[in-house]
Amino acid sequence: MKRQDIIFAFGFILLFLPFFISQSVFDFYIDFNKAHGMMTSFVKFAVLATLGELIGLRLRTGNYYQAGFGILPRAIVWGFLGLTIKLAFVIFAAGTPVFLSYLGVEGAVDAMKGDFSLVKLLVAFATSACLNLIYAPVMMTLHKITDTHILDNGGTLSGFMRPIQISKIFINLNWDVQWNFVFKKTIPFFWIPAHTITFLLPPDFQVLFAALLGIVLGVLLAIASLKSSK
Repeated sequence: MKRQDIIFAFGFILLFLPFFISQSVFDFYIDFNKAHGMMTSFVKFAVLATLGELIGLRLRTGNYYQAGFGILPRAIVWGFLGLTIKLAFVIFAAGTPVFLSYLGVEGAVDAMKGDFSLVKLLVAFATSACLNLIYAPVMMTLHKITDTHILDNGGTLSGFMRPIQISKIFINLNWDVQWNFVFKKTIPFFWIPAHTITFLLPPDFQVLFAALLGIVLGVLLAIASLKSSK
């Protein structure tokens, strides 16, 4: 392990340590998250998903920083994506049990309020599947477009503020990797199972867990990038 890895790991531990050693800090997070869920979603994804991308950069290049990478623009993008993720969580968590009930699954609407059961597991899995099959591909493609825009403009904040050439970037995306790896492999084999666990957690921890999965996303993005370069 190199010095930069030790510093990164130490900073990561310091970021979460207060929540484990101080009950008051933990209680403050719970209360603030309940009162300001959208705001905390922005912050959690801006911080954690960006950390995941830094880890991905380390895997690709051997460094946590690279000129033109655009840490601040990426954090802004992830913050706004976090808002849409929170929105999607609320919509699919509320709507999927109703749909399952419509299909004849007894107790689906109230299953998430009770103890663990097969019905609760089914609802969590169905919610995750709907979220990842309907919303995730759009979010992932949008993220790839903004990622390309950031790199094309040198990773600067002023460059990030320029109009995004969406149609041009969309046409030139590596759809072989986007479809065959990002969509066909990560969604069914990682994201649907991972978010099934997410929806089994208490609501206050769902978005936090999803943001922590952003660290894994950074690794997956690094793998996708390596595949794109071949």
